[in-house]
Amino acid sequence: MLVVMEIEGRRLVLREAVPDDGPALRRILATPEVARWWGEVDDLDGMLAVTLDGRVIGAIQYDEEDDPQYRSAGIDIFLDPEYHGQGYGAEAVRTLATWLIDVRGHHRLTIDPAAHNTAAIRAYEKVGFRRVGVMRAYERDPRTGAFHDGLLMDLLAEELNRG
Repeated sequence: MLVVMEIEGRRLVLREAVPDDGPALRRILATPEVARWWGEVDDLDGMLAVTLDGRVIGAIQYDEEDDPQYRSAGIDIFLDPEYHGQGYGAEAVRTLATWLIDVRGHHRLTIDPAAHNTAAIRAYEKVGFRRVGVMRAYERDPRTGAFHDGLLMDLLAEELNRG
């Protein structure tokens, strides 16, 4: 998969991550702003590198439920804090969501940020994701080990904000 888009004269690309992306992605994952949500990631397989003007600025991944009765996909993303709040995360999610709907044929997508990750929630809402409900004690905080709530969000194909 290779998707290229232009944002204000800058080239944002989603492409298969390659081994050479490992150091940059691990550096990003180690930043306090990302580590607080992601913790350690041992395996970068299956991730798509998010690049801006050729520089790796993060990764996005998806998983698919192929059972025809429940066919859907989920998305996860992290970006270098240097690029937070500039719209690149929302655009990467929008691009992957469009591909999952138009090419892979999914009618429903989910994303599940921590319930207190307000910046991520705002970005996902820009794409069209809606709050479904709070999943209590959903995931373990990588810093403290305590469980915190997650917010289940979903997007139906017809709700995608294509920008």
